[in-house]
Amino acid sequence: MNNRQINLLGWILFIVSAVGFCIASIGSFWGMFGSVFFLIACLVFLIPFFRDGNHE
Repeated sequence: MNNRQINLLGWILFIVSAVGFCIASIGSFWGMFGSVFFLIACLVFLIPFFRDGNHE
């Protein structure tokens, strides 16, 4: 596996864990609040990963 594939796998695992946190925090406002922002942050960090065509 090259570095790009390893990074993508890591971000996929972060997104899966964020979804798990969202599911686990159903019924808790602050838990859901933090989980949703964690999920959004993971997705934001993926934008340059797919947008930039020049990878190391």
